[in-house]
Amino acid sequence: MKIKVINRSRHNLPQYETPNSVGLDVRADIEKPIMLCPLERVLVPTGLYVEIPTGYEIQVRPRSGLAVKHGVTVLNSPGTIDPDYRGEIKVILVNISHDVFEIMPGDRIAQLVVSRYEQAEWDEVEQLSETNRGEGGFGSTGRV
Repeated sequence: MKIKVINRSRHNLPQYETPNSVGLDVRADIEKPIMLCPLERVLVPTGLYVEIPTGYEIQVRPRSGLAVKHGVTVLNSPGTIDPDYRGEIKVILVNISHDVFEIMPGDRIAQLVVSRYEQAEWDEVEQLSETNRGEGGFGSTGRV
């Protein structure tokens, strides 16, 4: 599958970093560093614009290295880019650490995952089928 893309950034197109990677690493298209303070969030431009085929979405997900090493993650994870969106891809980063984090121009800040989707139709009913779990949720199946 091919996705049409306009690259207005100073960087190469996102790429898979290993042969079996699922996510394409996307870079910060900024002119100067951004200092991201603890508990602060920022919208980081990428310079990328896409035309996603109907039936697909692009999910914006955190990079595990930024999360574990620096406490920086994607705030609305996973973010969804809909197939009818034509604006610039931007990433909402949040710093949940105690330290200031510096985002440098060209830093890999998130990953993009292309995924199929289906649109559902509601079937409004008066009763749902019974299951063993029933209404149990939020830890109802035990700790381990």
